[in-house]
Amino acid sequence: MTPPKEEMLTRPAPTAWWSGVWRRLSYLTLLKAAGTTAFMWLFFWAYFSLLEHPQSRPFVMPRIWLDDWIGFRPWAYPIYLSLWVYVSLVPALIGNFRALAWFGVWVSALCLVCLGMFWLWPTQTPPSGVDWSLYPGMALIKGVDAAGNACPSLHVASAVFSACWMQRILRQLESPAWTNALNWVQCGAIVWSTIATLQHVALDAAAGIAMGLLFAVPSLAHIRQTGPLPHRSADR
Repeated sequence: MTPPKEEMLTRPAPTAWWSGVWRRLSYLTLLKAAGTTAFMWLFFWAYFSLLEHPQSRPFVMPRIWLDDWIGFRPWAYPIYLSLWVYVSLVPALIGNFRALAWFGVWVSALCLVCLGMFWLWPTQTPPSGVDWSLYPGMALIKGVDAAGNACPSLHVASAVFSACWMQRILRQLESPAWTNALNWVQCGAIVWSTIATLQHVALDAAAGIAMGLLFAVPSLAHIRQTGPLPHRSADR
């Protein structure tokens, strides 16, 4: 009897997922860059307009035990700022126009709902008692961002929303498990940094987590395929 031929199983090389990353980054690069820039400009315009002109006296959010446990950590400031790079990675790694457009719709809805909440119920963080002149870098953002628009933390909501989308993207890229672990570590670090820099209190962060999940879950149920589509059919 002739022994059966061995089937050669072709497995992707350990670094093959990088080619998928590059393919997605190369897709509509200028549109993504322009769209992300325009979105952030419009967002900050609306955000600071509400911050400077609250409809009523802001409610001061209370501190809880978690705020005292985390405390003030000035070295968390770079982690706090890293959000703006982190949230830009998701649209950069989307590989089809339909998913890209709907991502923009969903993240816009998240921001509009949170901004609407700031307008209806202005909130602010409690006085910190910190002499910000001792921390020049942080003094700048404290002077600009002030203490308003606290709850829910849109910083946290954006991080959680982006982390959920990034998890889908990494899974479809078939990237190593450590990349998704790193994704959630980064998200968690950003959430932590909002409290550690005294930009928010723990209750703001908790509300931000809830808002991020509230929009991430239906958005990912709506848009299932984040990569290049094989044909012009629905990606569901």
